[in-house]
Amino acid sequence: MIVDTAYNIDTPEGVQIQVAVAGLGVRAMAWLCDALIKFVIVFVGLVILSLMGDFGAGIRFIMLFLIFWVYNVAFELLMDGATPGKRWQGIRVVSANGTPVTFGGSVLRNLVRAVDALPVTYAFGCLAMLLTSKSQRLGDLAAETLVIYQSDKPSPTRAASRHAPMALPIPLTIDEQQAIVTFSERSATLAEDRQRELAEILEPVFGSVTAADLHAYASWLAGGDERS
Repeated sequence: MIVDTAYNIDTPEGVQIQVAVAGLGVRAMAWLCDALIKFVIVFVGLVILSLMGDFGAGIRFIMLFLIFWVYNVAFELLMDGATPGKRWQGIRVVSANGTPVTFGGSVLRNLVRAVDALPVTYAFGCLAMLLTSKSQRLGDLAAETLVIYQSDKPSPTRAASRHAPMALPIPLTIDEQQAIVTFSERSATLAEDRQRELAEILEPVFGSVTAADLHAYASWLAGGDERS
């Protein structure tokens, strides 16, 4: 049985990021929360529309379409991959490469939800999540998406974005690049003298280098520049 697990994503910049993949239990709780929200909206909407005669009957179908087909896509695209239920459980949808879920990816994963729900109670979707290494239902497999835990830790992009990017003067291995990004991430917890000491360790590699230089390199590695 697959439970919540860690998964490493290699970014285009050569930085490896570890994410925690959400398992069946937490995703089921998120689904139940969203289902309850949809039920309340539909119930209240039907009561109101029933008082509007034939006009209300026409609006009813539009409301049901928006709730059952647009709800998930809209929240995933506008709220950083998280519906209210997912946000309550601290999880969100991302593309398999760690980038925000795309419009096409969100639409596809939610269209395939109709297959995941077969034959009853999301049996196909639950079985897929139990059998796949990244707890992906059929919709995730089709759209190449993941559901991961939100993290309070700054990602390399956010941590390095405070510094103007500067390209690396020499090629580095992925481990060396990760060390620079990690240094920048943790700099807020380090005294200036300690940052300077750590920067001096890299002088045999870069020559004369400062902590500010390392922050700039980290920003570049995390995609802080606009290189094509």
